Amino acid sequence: MKPILASLSLATVLALTSASDANAWVRSGSVTTWRGTYYGSASGGCAGGTCSRSASVTGPYGGTIARSGSITRVGPHAFDYTRTTTGPNGNSVTRSGTVVTHPYYGYRY
Repeated sequence: MKPILASLSLATVLALTSASDANAWVRSGSVTTWRGTYYGSASGGCAGGTCSRSASVTGPYGGTIARSGSITRVGPHAFDYTRTTTGPNGNSVTRSGTVVTHPYYGYRY
């Protein structure tokens, strides 16, 4: 139950802090399958050259998976990113790096 409350609290805080930004957005919804109902929410926005996003999905048995991340332009064709994914048992994985695109074709090097 604690991960669910933490995810919902994080989504609420992000939504409230991003509400003043013109590029902020918040989405939520649910889907029902033969396994049960899944609830999801996501929010994001851009400010000061950085775009961020946070999303979570809660399954029919209460397990929550959450992902948050951001990307920042650091050069004419370069972007730094980071993202963290947290599973239903509280374990998390963080990935980060730099993506460089070709100036004419948009290909990654």
